[in-house]
Amino acid sequence: MSSYPEISTTESFIERVGLSIESDGLPRIAGRMLGFMVLNGGPLSFSELAEQLQVSRASVCTNARILSSLGVIERVSRPGDRQDYYQLAESPYARLISGYLERKRQMYVIVQDALRALSSDDDPARRQRLEEMASFYRVAIAHLQRLVEEMGASDAGKEVAPGAP
Repeated sequence: MSSYPEISTTESFIERVGLSIESDGLPRIAGRMLGFMVLNGGPLSFSELAEQLQVSRASVCTNARILSSLGVIERVSRPGDRQDYYQLAESPYARLISGYLERKRQMYVIVQDALRALSSDDDPARRQRLEEMASFYRVAIAHLQRLVEEMGASDAGKEVAPGAP
């Protein structure tokens, strides 16, 4: 028998989301905040989030900025209250995919620029590697665009970057 307290289903969900988000390169606390907000919605103050997740308000502030920049949560206010509150954004997952799609479009443009800059004297293997990379981004962009459209994201009709599929 273990001497550790039993973890509830809610706590387990929050921790597992944190670990999953961490594996994507984001802070675990950002994932824990996301998990908590999925279950609770909001609006929640920094103090409430810090208390519930047992982290500092500074950590909540830092990770709220990260999640806001990804479009997953949004800052809201309450009349007469000077505190910042955060809640899960409308269509947070579609916004997340839309942001990811935009970053892939930017990478595709970078690769296309590199291909155009190659001279005929450049190493053929270099050109081949860049063409493979361009092909990867072309396919990824097409699939992500369909996913965005399927999810009904607000930028489903957004113009594709010049030279992108």
